[in-house]
Parts: sequence; C-alpha cells; structure tokens
Amino acid sequence: MTESVGSGRKVRWGILATGGIAASFAEDLRELKDEAEIVAVGSRRLDSARAFADRFGIPRAYGSWTELADDEGVDVVYVATPHSAHRVAAGLCLRAGRSVLCEKPFTVNAVEARELADLARAHGRFLMEAMWTYCNPVVRQLTELVADGAIGEVRSVHADFGLAGPFDPGHRLLDPALGGGALLDLGVYPVSFAHLLLGEPDEVQAWAHLTEDGVDDNTGMLLGYDSGAMAVLSCSLTADTAQTAVVTGSAGRIEVPASFFHPDRFVLHREGREPEEFGAPDDGLRGLQHEAAEVMRCLRAGERESPLVPLEGSLAVMRTLDTVRDRIGVRYPGEH
Repeated sequence: MTESVGSGRKVRWGILATGGIAASFAEDLRELKDEAEIVAVGSRRLDSARAFADRFGIPRAYGSWTELADDEGVDVVYVATPHSAHRVAAGLCLRAGRSVLCEKPFTVNAVEARELADLARAHGRFLMEAMWTYCNPVVRQLTELVADGAIGEVRSVHADFGLAGPFDPGHRLLDPALGGGALLDLGVYPVSFAHLLLGEPDEVQAWAHLTEDGVDDNTGMLLGYDSGAMAVLSCSLTADTAQTAVVTGSAGRIEVPASFFHPDRFVLHREGREPEEFGAPDDGLRGLQHEAAEVMRCLRAGERESPLVPLEGSLAVMRTLDTVRDRIGVRYPGEH
C-alpha cells in the first residue's frame, strides 16, 4: 500500500494549471477546510500561478510543473491541464512521489492511460481519474439499485451530452493539438455512464461529422454487448442536447434528468407501481467535493486507487474512446 495520510492532519493539495476547472476545484475544496488545504499551485507561467495563489490564499506558487511536483509538502496533486497534457503532467508528479487526481478524460488515448497506471503502481502512488460522476451520491444510489435488481437485467442505456456553441475558431475544443472534439471532452461522460452500468462493450459502432481541422463536432455511438444489451450515446459541439440518461431493464427503467453526469435526483419506473423519485442525501457536499472527499478517504486508508473510480475502469473507457475515434477517423498529432 501507498503511504497513508495520518488522520491527525489535513490533506495537502497542490493544483497543477490555473484554468477554469482548476478554479472550480479550488473553490469547492475550500469548503472542505477541516480536512484539506491547498498548499501550492504550479503553472507554466509564474505570473499566472501567483495570481491564482493570491485569489485562493495559496502559500506557494511555482512557475513550472516540475517545481510543484518536487514539493515534498504536497500529498496529492490535482492535474487540471487540457487532456493533451495529462500524460506529461501527471507523469511528472507520479515520478516525483506525489499522488494524483487527474482530470477527465484520463488521457488522449489508452496507451497514455496505461503508462500512467503503470507509473502509479511502480511508484506506489495513488492515482484516480477525476470522473466526478462516479463519486456522485445519486449516481452511486442508482448503481446500487440496479445491482440489487430493481429494474431487472439492464437492456439499454441512452445518454447524451451536447453544447450549442458556437466556439471561437481558436478554442481548445476545436484544436487537434489539444485533443479537441466533442468525444473526449463531452462524450467521455455518456461513455463512462454506460461503462458503469454495462462494462466494456463487445462491439462499437460510431458516426461523426468532422470539422475542417479533423475533430468531431457531432458524434453518435452504438455500443453492443454479447448479453444482448446496448448503449445509444451521443455528444455534440453544435447542439444543446437534453443531457439526460435512461437506463432500461427487463423489469423497469430509471430516468435521470438534465445534467445526468452530476444529477441531484432520478426517477424509478416499474410496472404496476407509482414512479419513485430518489434525491441527493444531505451530506453538505456539492460539485467537485465528492471526488475530492473520495481521494482523501483513499489517502487516509493507504489505498492506491479508488474502488469508485478504479484504474482498470478508466483504461476500459479509454479503449472504447479509442475505438470510436478509429471508427470516425479522428487522429491527433503524434498518434500513429
């Protein structure tokens, strides 16, 4: 087991990168002040790191990722870069002996994801993809009901995540060098949701419209399973979809309303019964706090990975995303 963080002190966080998701995480983490403290931030630009540190009251600011990774006063680093840099950034931290929470999608492809998982295991460090959906208490309740047979055998999963845009031509979502496209940024959510309920598919079909720069902006996926189950998923940078999910089983269905990837409720439908609504427990947590709390629980227990977001699950999702990209013809610079 990796070295645990003693229960007598706060978990010391470092944040790598200073963009919007880094700010959201820092904001949410401040609400866990009895358990956590942000002690350092690192950026490729010192002025950006200092501005972020001033904003959130962080004592140490570094103008390089390496300096943050080498800070022995940091227990765990939250990697908040674009996913095209996840392998390098998270790899630096793992090699330096830091545990890592790495934003989703885990990496650009499954080869890079496997490299990070192997690094974490070789160095005895904790590593987790920041798939906050899996840590959400409503989603956890949903999966428990399904596992207990509330809707019988799962036969289909439908989920979509689309944004209308328009996005500026230079936006990272449209940039192949930054792993752009709808699939990795948005499609990772419906794919991960389907994996949570059905596992890795046996067959993958997909269609997409590609931009002039070669990234997908409207993508549909059909995942097939030898059990006879299927998942029908979509993602888009050109349409504001419902962002809902439906899980249908042989004895009922579960409907998850808008923002299915971090829901506050769902409705269980079973024949001959009134619909039952399930809501979020009053645990005092919100947003990204659930994933942060899970990381800190694991660190205190000396666990190398989370049972809620296991590394093999993240690798399986990346394999599916790779297959989808193969079907739709999306390649990023440097890939073979």
